[in-house]
Amino acid sequence: MPLSLERPICFIDLETTGINVSTDRIVEIAIVKIGTDGTKQVKRRLVNPEMPIPKASSDIHGITDEMVKEAPSFKIMANEIKQFIEGSDIGGYNSNRFDVPMLNEEFLRAGISADMERRKLLDVQKVFHMMEQRTLSAAYQFYCHKTLEDAHTAEADATATWEILEAQIERYPQIGNTVTSIVKFTGEDEIIDFARRLVYDNGVVVFNFGKHKGKSVIQVLKDEPQYYDWMMKGDFPLHTKQKLTEILNQSILNK
Repeated sequence: MPLSLERPICFIDLETTGINVSTDRIVEIAIVKIGTDGTKQVKRRLVNPEMPIPKASSDIHGITDEMVKEAPSFKIMANEIKQFIEGSDIGGYNSNRFDVPMLNEEFLRAGISADMERRKLLDVQKVFHMMEQRTLSAAYQFYCHKTLEDAHTAEADATATWEILEAQIERYPQIGNTVTSIVKFTGEDEIIDFARRLVYDNGVVVFNFGKHKGKSVIQVLKDEPQYYDWMMKGDFPLHTKQKLTEILNQSILNK
């Protein structure tokens, strides 16, 4: 039973300078785009992060400062990437926790909206962890009976993720074969900000970190308005700040 698509899906994998969405940058992006007719397109780009790549990160993905010094910055290629994923859902491996927030943050820094919140976000890792509890290389071996060559290169990882999903659909008929059915099966939370600093609790938006964890965002901002200023000046993702501002403005309008 092959994957049934109502619209294209783009499997994305990023290599980065590190794992901090707020301060780190993309050094390589690969997108494997699967059309509704099953056709496959691949876009891979090295990205100049405009900051040094730590040796610890280079040791993992093999990308060095020398390799990206002539590459364009993400801001230069942002429109190209946006056009390539236009009208598509997004898939990946641990993508809802890392690749999607990181990519969205880069778009925001470039001053571009890629409408990430309006897409279905299918994280293949969630299916795997709910069923088998393994890593990407183990998942590839388990589902596809292949060894993942060139692991931690973005294109290889993105392609492997797509192949794993195809195998998961065959193995687990209960998850269905549409993006909608699989996202429903994995029970992905309704997202406020991609970094999940703000979450829903019984329909109320609450903080998900720090001294106000579990408290209503609107109530905290009402009782302690300086907390908003602290967050806006702090080392939080742009998307978190954007959503916090929207919540604050909406609460003012509703007064």
